[in-house]
Order: sequence, then C-alpha cells, then structure tokens
Amino acid sequence: MRYIHQGTTVWIATMLALTACDDNTASLGIYPESDGLTQSTAIYELTTRSVPMDSVVAYSMVNYLGNITDPETGADISADFAAQFYTLENYKFPPKNLMVGNADDGTSKRGIVQCDSCEVRLYFDSYYGDANNPMKLEVYELSKESIMNEDSVYYTNVDLTQFLSADARPIASRIFTPKDYNVPTITQNNASYTPNVRIVLPREVGQRIMDKFYENPEYFKDSYHFIRNVFPGLYFKTSNSNGTMLAVYVGAFNLYYRFGDEHVEDTVYSGLTRFAATPEVIQSTHFDNQDLDQLVADPTCTYLKTPAGICTEMTLPIDQAFSGVHATDSISMASVTLTRYNKPQDTYQLGTPSELLMVRKKDVHEFFLNHKVANNRTSYTTAFDASRNSYTFNNICRLMAFCKHEKMAAAKEAGITEEEWAAQNPDWNKVLLIPVVTSSHSVELNGAAATVQSSVSHDLSLNSIRLVGGTTPIKMQVVYSKFHQE
Repeated sequence: MRYIHQGTTVWIATMLALTACDDNTASLGIYPESDGLTQSTAIYELTTRSVPMDSVVAYSMVNYLGNITDPETGADISADFAAQFYTLENYKFPPKNLMVGNADDGTSKRGIVQCDSCEVRLYFDSYYGDANNPMKLEVYELSKESIMNEDSVYYTNVDLTQFLSADARPIASRIFTPKDYNVPTITQNNASYTPNVRIVLPREVGQRIMDKFYENPEYFKDSYHFIRNVFPGLYFKTSNSNGTMLAVYVGAFNLYYRFGDEHVEDTVYSGLTRFAATPEVIQSTHFDNQDLDQLVADPTCTYLKTPAGICTEMTLPIDQAFSGVHATDSISMASVTLTRYNKPQDTYQLGTPSELLMVRKKDVHEFFLNHKVANNRTSYTTAFDASRNSYTFNNICRLMAFCKHEKMAAAKEAGITEEEWAAQNPDWNKVLLIPVVTSSHSVELNGAAATVQSSVSHDLSLNSIRLVGGTTPIKMQVVYSKFHQE
C-alpha cells in the first residue's frame, strides 16, 4: 500500500457536522459549528486478493440441483440437496372404516387402507442452461438412523450422503428437461403455471406412511415426530449430466388414495395428502466447486463466485491513513470503488452479484452464524451500480477508526508495541467482500418512515465476476478534517 498524494486545504464551517464520522476513537468526531476546520484529501493504494470460501452457512429458502460449467472460467459447479417434509399439527387421514382399497378379488371395498400412488414435485422459479438439456435425476430416501437435526448448523460443503443408509439405492429416477414437453404449451404459458419436475415414487413408500398413521396417529402430531418415526425425507442428485442448474423453491410429496362418504354408501372420493418441504423443516444444499485453485492464484484480478466459491479480501491502508502529516487529523470520509471487468459475450454467462457485504475477516464466521446485519461500523453492504459497472462503499471511516483504536488499545493492554501486536494479529486490517442477499423493512423513526435492514445471508445463486485488483492496486480516497485553535 502506498500514499499517493495529499489534496489542497479548504475551510469549512458547518458541512462536516453532516458528513463527519461520529466516532470517539482515533481522534475522530464532529466539531461545534463555531470552530474552524480545515479539510484536506489524500488517496492511498490498497491491495486485494481472491480467497476461497470453501463453505458457507446454508441458510436459504432455495435449493439447487444440477451441474454446470462456468463459460468464463471453465470451473465446474454441482449441487445436490436433501429435504425434510412438513406435516400439519395433528394431521389425520380419513377414518379407517371409510378408506377404500382393492380387495383380493379386485373389487373396491371400504376398510382397506391403500395408497393408489405417490409422487414428489420439485417446483423451480428459475434455472440456468438450455431448456432442452436432458438431465438424469435420482431420488433417495433419508435414513431414520441419521436424522438431520434442527439444532445443528449445516454448511454448503456438508456430505448429504451421511444421512442415507449404508446400502442406499435410488428409489426413483427420471430424465427431464427444464422445459417439460409433457405439459401443453398453452398450460405452460398460463400465469398460474409453475414449472416443476415430477418424479413418480414407488407406491410402497406412500403405503408405509399411511399404515404408520393408523398404527400410531401420534407420529403425525408434529413434524418432529413425523420425521423421526415416519418419513425422514428425501435426497436429490443428478448423475451423468451437465448443463443445467435448477433453483428449487419448494418440494411437495403427494399421496393419492380413495375414501368413502360417511352418509352415502356408494360415493367414493379421491383424496390427496401433501407434505411440503418448507422453511419450518430442514432443507440443505451441498455445493461442489471444482477448479477454483487456478482462479484464486490468478494475480491479475480478484473473483467473486457464488455459491460458496470465491470472495475478495481487501487490506485497508489504516496505518498509512493515520500517520505522517495526518497523525492528528480526523477522517470524515473514506471511500473505495471496485470495478467489474466486462464479461465476454455468451448466452449462458453467469450473473453478477447484486449486493456485497464488507465485513472484517475476523468477524465473518460469527456474522453469518448469528444472523447479524450490517452495522455501518465494522460491516457494510452496497449494491452493484450497473451504470458505473462497479460497487462503491461510500464511507467506511468508522471501520478505519475502529481498527486503529483496537490495535492501539490491545497493544497497550498486552504491553507490546503496535507493530508487535499487528504481527501477532495479521488480519487486524483485513476485510472480506462477500456476495449477499439482504432484506429490509420499514419502521417509524422520530415520526418519519425509515428503512431498516432485517437480514443478510450468503448469495447462493449462480454468479461469477472478475474485479479490478490483485497486481492492480485499488485507490481509496480519504477526506481529513482538522480543528484549528484560535
């Protein structure tokens, strides 16, 4: 990192009260309107590098399924997922005496519990790849001996096959294309139609579930007991296929049966019971990113790749900014812009992350594990500006001050120099830039409406971009303010 130049000095009186960084550490603050202030600017260079993410906390409303190759980098990405299924509390099938099934002589009779058929449907709202690309899907039943526990935290590198029995085999398979040619075009063009993959399961799977209900209805009183005693869930994977990735937002397990009318002897109804994979139960996607080492080692740029691929590490020029002629100055603004390299033209280019989180490297694990939001002191978020082809963090002065003060205080407490403490804590001035998805809500603040960030989670969609950086330093502009004694 290198100091580039110092700007000219100008006088200001009141504007700093609106723009200054309100922090009591490292000589930062807002000065009274009557005090004279001088303002100066400086530009510093900072360094960036690519860092593999390996795995992230798999908090997501969407599951991914398929295999693709990034056309820009050639890196392969595959995804498989496991899902538990939710049951309504104290769910009940019709009374056993009203159930209708086939007797040994082939006639339909009451009092016979029979699953006529069962299926699972994977509803997806988007996909990557060619709509006509054939994919082979396999479905496995999860094991009751190895339950996905709601008290556990699952990461995107979790081996989901650990939740299968040792001799597990697919209970069903299907070759599909994202565009389902079994569904009439007029139906697919209807606004109420949702694309989905339908997999017919062995009738015995549904029969076992229905028999369990009549043996012990208590197993259906809530999802906890249902999952552990009746149906632990399903595991989905594609095999021998490449070129498609589905974003599955809900899965539905459907059982079909017949039952009679309580008052009319000859009336028979068709019944449907649906168990859905919803946020109330566990859904976990496993991602496997291949060929990332060569991208991470590329010194000419840095990468942002999702899901769970590569983020960018930035080393902030904190010591330089608080030294020399600016040792006693207050930083009122520090901004940095990261520019995206344009992608080559390709029909199937991956997307661009819509939002970035800047968070201290030492805090990143705790940030996501504890569902934190950006506090504009040690963490910030910003959106991609398509018109400028870049991400800009407009003012991270509070972060600069926080890191500087932390080093000073910790070194003093340890009885060592700041240089010695920094050597022992090499990440003290490093942040990570991570693609995220955020949500916000409106609140009333001092009688006016305000928007408050309510969640920040890893972006698990398919994105891949290159940023200017690596051997090309990034510039940070810093604005200083200095109090003048009369």
